[in-house]
Amino acid sequence: MRVGILGCGAIANIITNFAMEGKLGVEIKFFYDRDMERAENLASQVDGRVVLDLEDMLNHVDLVIEAASPQAVEKMVPPILKAGKDVIVMSVGGLMDIKVRSKLQKLAKENNCRIYAPSGAIVGLDGIKTASLGKIERITLVTRKPPRSLGITTEKETILYEGKASEAVKKFPLNINVAATVSIAAGQEIDVKIIADPQVDRNIHELEVVGDFGEFRTITRNLRCSMNPKTSVLAAYSAIKLLNSLNENLLVGT
Repeated sequence: MRVGILGCGAIANIITNFAMEGKLGVEIKFFYDRDMERAENLASQVDGRVVLDLEDMLNHVDLVIEAASPQAVEKMVPPILKAGKDVIVMSVGGLMDIKVRSKLQKLAKENNCRIYAPSGAIVGLDGIKTASLGKIERITLVTRKPPRSLGITTEKETILYEGKASEAVKKFPLNINVAATVSIAAGQEIDVKIIADPQVDRNIHELEVVGDFGEFRTITRNLRCSMNPKTSVLAAYSAIKLLNSLNENLLVGT
């Protein structure tokens, strides 16, 4: 399987490093980014090719990884789907808009391709998807990050947001993909609290789910990417695992 990458930031760097080490079950061959230098740097590591326009790669790949921004999901994923190519969406916040999500699902169905959203920087997603078959009474997500990761400076714990996931994604589009992922998996909008905490050095997500199945709680303490403190290493790993699973004969989990 040949894969192209849209957006050559922290996540693309980790994926490319795995490809260099022979730990990726697919070929990463094409790179697109508005910053040509970033794209050229990654392409040179795997004998890949930089394209000046996203559509220049679509005749040569089977799948595209979107790792750019929520805006890219709305503007650049449609041509990928129209070309009949599968896409992995890392900027899951871009799928929170029901109109955008419905449009992309319609395009995928019409062109016989798939949209994948990895589990990202959180654990427990399989449980949420399974629990959604019954009645989920309550889902809450508390995200706690170092102030720098949230783009602010403060010396004390500060609650930056408390409310629904859709508004959280609008206010913190590059920081709260987890809220979108959980909401889509659950089939309902979740309650979110975002805290800037100078006492922590990791991105922490506390999830509580209560329903007719019982209840569960998870805490994920993520190491941040050195290139971008807003991005968790686990998010990149989830994309890599998804890529490798496309060629596996034994699949574990929902």
